[in-house]
Amino acid sequence: MPINKQSLKEDGFTGFRTLAALDINRIPQRTGIFAVLQPAGYEPRFLPKSTAGVFKKKDPSVPEPALTAEWVDGADVVYLGKAGAGSKGNRGLRRQIQEFIDFGKGKPPGHWDGRLVWQLADPGSLLIAWKELPAEAVNEAEAGYHARFRDDYGRLPFANLVQARVKGK
Repeated sequence: MPINKQSLKEDGFTGFRTLAALDINRIPQRTGIFAVLQPAGYEPRFLPKSTAGVFKKKDPSVPEPALTAEWVDGADVVYLGKAGAGSKGNRGLRRQIQEFIDFGKGKPPGHWDGRLVWQLADPGSLLIAWKELPAEAVNEAEAGYHARFRDDYGRLPFANLVQARVKGK
């Protein structure tokens, strides 16, 4: 079964809230993975300039032909990310997703994974879902979902520009 809203629910993802209506305090603080999905009937429109924050003095904006080339027709999932524990053990889904959303509001990020999401004309209508996992399972789960998506669609989700890999494998 391809990775979509239904298969993610069956795999234990919860949430499925729009980014605009998301209550960050309802997101668990534990480690895990998360997915950004397009709602039913979504038609992508691209902004000429990203709303995302500048990273290391680099503008996250991408020309429209590049955005169009990255878009995966027929896929529900637009981005798959992870939320590890961090070096001090104080990270997790809530903090990672909050930073992801803040990035889209123009705040400088610590990284710019998923930056293409913030060049969509209506990112607030996108859905976000998450799955809690033990810290030691996060990297392998993210890599597995990337691989499954690539098997289904021949490429990574729209805003995933780098294939996640598990070290040592």
